[in-house]
Amino acid sequence: MPYVRIQLKSGRTEEQKAKLAKEIIDLMEETDFAKRDAIRVIFEDMLPHDLYSGTEI
Repeated sequence: MPYVRIQLKSGRTEEQKAKLAKEIIDLMEETDFAKRDAIRVIFEDMLPHDLYSGTEI
């Protein structure tokens, strides 16, 4: 069972995430990577104060 984990700043809508998850699942199925019922897409929303880059510190 493949898991696709996407880490991103919070703020995307449920519709945006659902559309992206569908595209990922469709592509993985089309390329015979896995059957669609076995694929899991996990979004990890992070608050802006939990993210730092070298240019911000």
